[in-house]
Amino acid sequence: MKILLTGATGYIGKRLLPVLAMQYEEVICCVRDIDRSVIPSSIAHKVSLVEVDFLEPDSLQNIPKDIQAGYYLIHSMSSTSKDFTQLEIQAAKNFRTYMDQTEIEHVIYLSGMTNENELSEHLLSRKAVEDELNKGKYALTTLRAGIIIGSGSASFEIIRDLVEKLPIMIAPRWLHTRCQPIGIRDVITFLDKTLLQEELYHQNYDIGGSDVLSYKQMLEIFAQVRGLKRYIFTVPVMTTRLSSYWLFFVTSTTYSLAVALVDSMKVEVVCRDQSLAEKLNIQPVSYRESLQMAFTKISQNAIVSSWKDSLISGRISADISEFINVPRHGCFIDQRKLALKNRQATTQKLWSIGGTVGWYYGNWLWKLRGYLDKLSGGVGLRRGRTNVDKIEAGDVIDFWRVIYANKNKGKLLLYAEMKLPGDAWLEFNMVDNQLVQTATFRPRGIFGRLYWYSVLPFHGFIFNGMLRKLVG
Repeated sequence: MKILLTGATGYIGKRLLPVLAMQYEEVICCVRDIDRSVIPSSIAHKVSLVEVDFLEPDSLQNIPKDIQAGYYLIHSMSSTSKDFTQLEIQAAKNFRTYMDQTEIEHVIYLSGMTNENELSEHLLSRKAVEDELNKGKYALTTLRAGIIIGSGSASFEIIRDLVEKLPIMIAPRWLHTRCQPIGIRDVITFLDKTLLQEELYHQNYDIGGSDVLSYKQMLEIFAQVRGLKRYIFTVPVMTTRLSSYWLFFVTSTTYSLAVALVDSMKVEVVCRDQSLAEKLNIQPVSYRESLQMAFTKISQNAIVSSWKDSLISGRISADISEFINVPRHGCFIDQRKLALKNRQATTQKLWSIGGTVGWYYGNWLWKLRGYLDKLSGGVGLRRGRTNVDKIEAGDVIDFWRVIYANKNKGKLLLYAEMKLPGDAWLEFNMVDNQLVQTATFRPRGIFGRLYWYSVLPFHGFIFNGMLRKLVG
């Protein structure tokens, strides 16, 4: 049996894939960029990758027609497009039109809860997508979730940033809004057990955990789990814009995602009933248990996926393979070389760079650059990295995006996602028993050139020091 998985490189898709691969003959994964799609070797023989852009109807021809069921997991909370809703609907229409030409029997769509009369723009778009998917010849089952809690999830990381960084919080009044958070493990269980269950065809269900809490209560419970004393005060005068800035500056979220979250947090997301859990014999865990499970994964360095590794968390909007060929013409280049003393040790340092480890030399300058980027509306250093010693193409390392990573060859290529008047790459390559470190900057206009010359004095200090530490 062939199962279709869209959004296979996303937060949910990465976690659902191994579950499906263990049960079905073949899982067809739709990805926008095959070059950044790494499949675990243990299931690679049961996974096929097809390159698809659901806004480009012709690309859907890459999907085989002999599929029996599939998942629609395409959504971007932090899209900045003014035509966001229309693009979402168009992608769903293209999917539905092509699926009607295949053998597919059942489609599962993971959406957001839409039980209130007044919904945010993003929740309205979720409902519009559901309406479009419902027009297909196949049977659709929609699972509507609220806040998803798990290691690497956007909600978890935002709550973590707020609680661990702020002993005292002056927060917006939407902290009193109620929601029903659900653990990522339960979400995957619902998605798995719903597939091809005929009694669930042409239905929609809310899925949530065992607790109904306000956002304030969620912050307080998180503090208890972490053994922290926190004081939270709400004020009625904080506007949507101020609330968004508050989230943006304190947490690792992007500003566009902060706006979408604040807009949605004004809406109660509580399950109408728990009938699906009863039908599938699922007992969702509590919010506290979800947090404890997330920290277990973090302590074991076993985070499978993170929202930060999605392209929407940075400034690359196209396929990252477009950035793999570093330009030379019209670029400023700073290249330094140093003989390797211990290739294995240097490789280990390279694959641990950034995040809590830092950049090995002049870390205060890296932090200052991140802080300035944050002030200008950029990503700063807040994103860190998903795993402490593993790197794959598409991953995030602070304000860099991993474009290419080959540990055996000793080559690592990063693309800058901080605010810049141009494009910047940082490459490490082990050649002829040397570590070659190359910084490339393609300026945009006169400001780009002025920027390069303004930071040039720091390059000798930072890049020389970093290179010595890496080979030392």
